[in-house]
Amino acid sequence: MRRDILSCRLAPGMELREQDLAQRFGTSKSPVRDAMQKLEREGLVEIAPRQGHRVAPVSMADAGDLIDLRQVLEAAAIRLAAERAPEAELAGLDRFRSGDTSSLRAFAEYNRAFHSELARLSGNGRIAAELARLMEGYERMCVLSLSNPTGPDWWARPLADHNAIIDALQARDAGRAQLWSRRHTARSEAAILRGLRSRAVTE
Repeated sequence: MRRDILSCRLAPGMELREQDLAQRFGTSKSPVRDAMQKLEREGLVEIAPRQGHRVAPVSMADAGDLIDLRQVLEAAAIRLAAERAPEAELAGLDRFRSGDTSSLRAFAEYNRAFHSELARLSGNGRIAAELARLMEGYERMCVLSLSNPTGPDWWARPLADHNAIIDALQARDAGRAQLWSRRHTARSEAAILRGLRSRAVTE
């Protein structure tokens, strides 16, 4: 259910019926009920008055708050990673120098994995856990707000940003890595907020 919510296969605002979900996932209603309670605590599902449960909607205000918090946490994570991460683990970032560009959903999953790894390399468990959770919400906003791109040019800018962050971290240049992270987030923020406005997402 989490993967379907994050990928927008279960769309924001969609009513969730236990029987329908049980059939969809080939299980009984009891584990579905347990899953919805957990997802409600995570902010992905909410109780809708007189309707039961629904997928939590996305608002412009929430999108802005999430992006602001991501910038703060990622700047801290990058600084700590540059200071603390073992050389072998920084070298391991090379696996993120290219990503799956077969679809927007595939690229969003790669992007979430990359930024979650930056957080893990900080060595701070609380930062890593919170940023990983934020990146799940960020992935959902990307899928919801951005049209499905085609061709290699669309992917070139975010991949170049990722490579610049990797280069700076491997050189243990925290300031430069933070600068590229801010530029990267600002570019994606503009595209996401523009896409949400075009879809008449509530303020």
